Amino acid sequence: MAAGAIVWRRGPDGPEVLLIHRPRRDDWSLAKGKRDPGEQLPQTAVREVVEETGLRPVLGRRLRTVRYLASGHPKIVHYWAAAEPVPDRGGRFLPNNEVDGIEWLSLPRAFERLSYPDDVAVLEDFAQWPHRTVPLIVMRHASAGRKQDWDGDDLLRPLDHQGRADALALVPLLACFDPVRVVSSSALRCTETVAPYAAHVGAPVEIDDALLIPVRDSSHRTERADPAPAVARLLAAGVPTLVCAHRENVPKLLGLACDYLGAKPPRESYLAKASFWVLQAAESSLAGMERYDVTPPP
Repeated sequence: MAAGAIVWRRGPDGPEVLLIHRPRRDDWSLAKGKRDPGEQLPQTAVREVVEETGLRPVLGRRLRTVRYLASGHPKIVHYWAAAEPVPDRGGRFLPNNEVDGIEWLSLPRAFERLSYPDDVAVLEDFAQWPHRTVPLIVMRHASAGRKQDWDGDDLLRPLDHQGRADALALVPLLACFDPVRVVSSSALRCTETVAPYAAHVGAPVEIDDALLIPVRDSSHRTERADPAPAVARLLAAGVPTLVCAHRENVPKLLGLACDYLGAKPPRESYLAKASFWVLQAAESSLAGMERYDVTPPP
C-alpha cells in the first residue's frame, strides 16, 4: 500500500503542479511512497511529499486510486490533491539518489512531462474539479468510560486513559488536513479530545452549546440550541475547521453539512470513539468525504 499527492500552487495562468525526477529510472512522476507500519494513508502521503520535495502539503480532496503491477506484484497508490504547501520546518529540497530534481509546471506542461499513464490519469482527475477545497472535520469524542459509572454531572465526565492516548494519537492525522479552527461541545470529554490538536496549532478551543447532545424536558420539547445555524456559519466562513461532538448528534451534524453543500449524507454516518469524517467543501458544493478511525487499518 502506498500514498502520494498532487502538490499544487497558484500560477499566473492557473494551477501549477509539482513533479519529481528520479535519476535511477530517469522519469518524471508524482511524489508518492510506501506506507510505514502504523501510519494512516494521509500521513504516508504527507511524509513522502516532505521527504521527496522538502515541502509540507495540506491534503485536500481525495483523488483516484491507482492499481498496477510492479515487478510482478500488485501495487495500490492512494492520492490526494495537496493545497499550496509551505516549507517544512527548516526544510528545503536537497537533491539525492532517489529524487534529484523537482519542477513546478502548468497543467499542460505537466501532462506532457509525466512518464506514466497512471500518473496522467490522476492529474486528469485533479484537473476536473475545483482545486482549492476547505475541510470541515466532524469528530466523535474519545473514550470517556461508561456514563453509568460516573456519579457527577455528565458534562464533566473526563476522558479515560485510552481516550487521552487517542487524543494525542489524533494530532498527526488531523494535521494532514490542517484545520486551523477548533470548535467543540462544552462537554469535558469533547474539549479534552481536541485540546492536544488545538495546542499543536496554537488555536483556542471554541465552545458551542449547539453541539451538545439534544435533551428533552418533561414537556418533550427540545432544549438545546438548533445546530443548523452553527453548521451553516462554519461552512460559510470558509475556514478549515475541526468540530467535536457526540455519538447522538454526529449524524445530525453530518446531515446538516451535506444539506448545505447540496449532497447526500453517507448511508452509514455512525462514528466510533475518536473517529471523524472529513468533508471537503468547494464553495457551496461537496468535493469529497472520507472517514478515519484513530487506529489505522492493518
